[in-house]
Amino acid sequence: MNRSALIVTIMLAFVCVGMSTAHAKQFKIAAVFQTAIEEPWDGAIHQACLKAAKEMKGIHYEFAEKVGGADFEKVVREYAERKFDLIVGDAFLAGEDPARRVAKDYPKIAFAFGSEFGPVAPNFSVFDNWIHEPAYLCGLIAGKLTKTNVIGVVAAIPIGEVNRLVNAFIAGAREVNPKVKVKISYIGSWFDPPKAKEAALAQIEAGADLIYAERFGVFEAAKEKGILAFGNMTDQHSLAPSVVITGPVWDMYPTIKFCIDMVKKHAWVAMDLREWSMMAKGGAKLAPFHSFEKKLPPDVIKLVREREKKIMNGTFHVPVDENKPVSD
Repeated sequence: MNRSALIVTIMLAFVCVGMSTAHAKQFKIAAVFQTAIEEPWDGAIHQACLKAAKEMKGIHYEFAEKVGGADFEKVVREYAERKFDLIVGDAFLAGEDPARRVAKDYPKIAFAFGSEFGPVAPNFSVFDNWIHEPAYLCGLIAGKLTKTNVIGVVAAIPIGEVNRLVNAFIAGAREVNPKVKVKISYIGSWFDPPKAKEAALAQIEAGADLIYAERFGVFEAAKEKGILAFGNMTDQHSLAPSVVITGPVWDMYPTIKFCIDMVKKHAWVAMDLREWSMMAKGGAKLAPFHSFEKKLPPDVIKLVREREKKIMNGTFHVPVDENKPVSD
């Protein structure tokens, strides 16, 4: 073999080794969702995984949506069999037991699921949308703006993670306006816009002039009746610019990034990831006011920003109340 041929051979060998190494370092993350990714809760997780795949090197992402309870274990297990490094999703209600069973059978794979229960060693971590802090800030605004002293909440199901958002919203409203009465409707589903709209219309008929739309469907009713509303989980201003003042935003990217980093460092342990979904860690925030920046009274914006700073620096703690609230 002459010198030129030898050099080419060596270079090809390095290229092959490099390609092999790059492939070996690929990090595989899978997500299993019970609803469509258009639904904000699962959508927040999906967007975070997409961002990780885009901004972090060597990330491969796959997901399955609209997975019913009967198929949940099968889908999670298929990803585990394919040796994904991290499997995430929402385990609430129907997915809870299946997700935990699969995790137990694959102790070397990292699992992180949305759950109202605790983590299980060695590999099953839990998270939730701990956005009660910005929900409370929305309550401050509602309490200040209401003219009827009646506000509404249209929510999904009365479980802890939903109740704490509703209770925080109510706490904020009543802090600045003790006269406030609250109408609360649970639609019994994670995604049923027509039912949410119907509930909102009933609340408006009962006098509500601001509604916290914890679920999709409220904005249509608000537009029809000319009242204001708060979104939930994502910045939903573009869905109804004349209606949506702001709303709690859940940013799952800090949680997903933390999980990936821990697995890569071989430091994964079962834990409650709640702090990564709160304001101090960047996992929760208040959506921009957009056009309402100029429409809201300056004293209301000042109140919200001051309280926001105190939450961020730890000098004010929004109460966590997961009891089912009662409608006035």
